[in-house]
Amino acid sequence: MQAITPELLYMVDAIARHGSFAKAARELDKVPSAVTYAVRKLEDALDVLLFDRSGHRARLTPAGETLLHDGRQVLQSLDALAGRVKRVATGWELELRVAASAVLPRAPLYDLVEGFREMAAVTTLRLSTEVLSGNWDALASGRADLVIGADAAGAPSGAYHSQPMGQMQFAFCVAPHHPLAALRRPLAAADIAAYCAVVVADTSRDLPPRTRGLLSEQPLIVMPDMQAKIDAQVRGLGCGYLPLTLAAPYITRGELVQCATDDAVPITEQLVYAWRDRAPGQALKWWLQKLRSPRLCASLLGA
Repeated sequence: MQAITPELLYMVDAIARHGSFAKAARELDKVPSAVTYAVRKLEDALDVLLFDRSGHRARLTPAGETLLHDGRQVLQSLDALAGRVKRVATGWELELRVAASAVLPRAPLYDLVEGFREMAAVTTLRLSTEVLSGNWDALASGRADLVIGADAAGAPSGAYHSQPMGQMQFAFCVAPHHPLAALRRPLAAADIAAYCAVVVADTSRDLPPRTRGLLSEQPLIVMPDMQAKIDAQVRGLGCGYLPLTLAAPYITRGELVQCATDDAVPITEQLVYAWRDRAPGQALKWWLQKLRSPRLCASLLGA
């Protein structure tokens, strides 16, 4: 039996799209008789009719539709295989997984993504957002090749490289109409504990989860992401600490109020970017080279 070759699949595809053997031949840079002969040989080998030629247009038969549907998947797989071989040969990873902390603003990260796509169109970029210990957990478990914005204080033992990015400061915020906003003094733990806290759950799967500025006796509202937490606090549904760089626009517009607390030391984190101890491919090298820029790190921190 004649093999179903990629060339024959391209022919069937072209004929189906144009509804014409002649037009398909022009697209494929072949003479019409060569296309007609090749398709007839394939039909004879398979003992099926692939095209209904009775009308003005060549139309696929049910057997032809099946061949085209499955054949297109085969062609896509062959293209993907060729791409993977090319990437491996040039040192570019098939996929790069980047985890970004939920405390970071997204606009600078998107600028990085845009630059990466222009440079490395062959590498699939997979982004995720992690919270608290989830940043280090993503790296330790292999869910991420690079983590941006992890808290240096939470680093687990393991073979990692890390570089400092800078300091992130957190502010205790409530809506202007929240009862805590009416207190004209630094808030005590007892003041805060009387009201519901809005939090984003730690995304860690294996490492011990952490909390930030949370009192054990407080009732909780657990939100799915940082923006949802901010929105809930703007509506007055609860209180809690927010990255100051993300809260600042809401404070400026009067949608949130930053409240002083009687803690002597404000909540801060020393953030780092980190990657596993292995030889980086070209895609990871690109990100690491960009992150060496102090100006970029300041931008990622919202400065």
